[in-house]
Amino acid sequence: MENLELYLHIPFCVRKCAYCDFLSHTPEKGEIEAYVKALKEEIASYKNIFDSCQVSTIFFGGGTPSLLTAEQMKEILDGIWTHFRLEDTAEITMELNPGTATREHLIGYRSAGVNRLSIGLQSVHDKELKMLGRIHDYQTFLNTYQGAREAGFENINVDLISAIPGQSVESWEESLRTVVGLNPEHLSAYSLIIEEGTPFYEIYGEKNQETEQIHGEKQREEKEKLPSEEEERLMYERTRELLAEYGYQQYEISNYAKPGYECRHNLGYWERVPYLGLGVGASSLIRYREKEYRYHHVTEVDEYIKFAGTPEKLVREPEEVVRRAQIEEFMFLGLRKCQGIGKSEFRKRFGVPIEEIYGDILQKQERLGLIRIGADQISLTERGMDLSNYVFAQYL
Repeated sequence: MENLELYLHIPFCVRKCAYCDFLSHTPEKGEIEAYVKALKEEIASYKNIFDSCQVSTIFFGGGTPSLLTAEQMKEILDGIWTHFRLEDTAEITMELNPGTATREHLIGYRSAGVNRLSIGLQSVHDKELKMLGRIHDYQTFLNTYQGAREAGFENINVDLISAIPGQSVESWEESLRTVVGLNPEHLSAYSLIIEEGTPFYEIYGEKNQETEQIHGEKQREEKEKLPSEEEERLMYERTRELLAEYGYQQYEISNYAKPGYECRHNLGYWERVPYLGLGVGASSLIRYREKEYRYHHVTEVDEYIKFAGTPEKLVREPEEVVRRAQIEEFMFLGLRKCQGIGKSEFRKRFGVPIEEIYGDILQKQERLGLIRIGADQISLTERGMDLSNYVFAQYL
């Protein structure tokens, strides 16, 4: 029985952060209730379709899933248990923003079946949180974290962001040391990306940089500066070193865990396990009759609510993932993991030795110290992780 992962998108936030380009907005009155009803309809519409699959992980992302009540979360999960086959030890993760869930809410989420939380802290410094446009301060995070422990959660991830405007290497290290002192099971440490269409892009994007070149130093001094490339790299190096000191194993470019607490859902993405996206804007990767297809949901909430019970109207035209694209994804997703990819797995999936397709590239990257090639495994070196985008581009 093939494993299947479920991703459920909850597109609602109290307020959108200054750096965020995810599909989310502040809900109107009654919109959350209507959306939950639509989600349950979509879940029911897949009855008997995935009987040959076993759901191994469920992930509630957003947006802010913790804007849902515990009862709403229970209704959604009850629907999944009714219409899908679930693994007994399925990992069920819910993203949560500090201050959006009381201790009673957290107890309710745990009772509903959620067994892993991912809390978006981002920084322990209130000034940096304000800079990012977060709705909480550090004390609010502490209250939420403690409430999660009291509610019985034994598998918690904390998200942090480095390279924030005005951030120093020292303040980043303080965030890391403060968080590991709380002893979470997992840490995700991402470097800030300036995305188009966000308030940050208006301040720090390419067009603004061109304006600075015209107006000079005065405009640059009026805003917090982004850390330099050298500072950003040093932050990444210190993250690896410091978290290793505290017993966290790096298992992917930006993710660290205590042994046995790696995020199974994300590992599934990097290993190209089939997944079904539920909710507005969600994507799916489905295998059918030895072919792969990618589906994308409609991106307007009103349209999603209208067609939730009829998947053929809910998804755009399916896109077949051709063999070449499968091979490319196998390489650049698999190499994100510290253990890398297996030559034997490549041959099993694609019927040819990896050297037949990428032999010259592999030799070059090994010679440059970007990858290490073992008897079966191929993985990034530390230098390769620093230059991962360059490495991945060679396989496209």
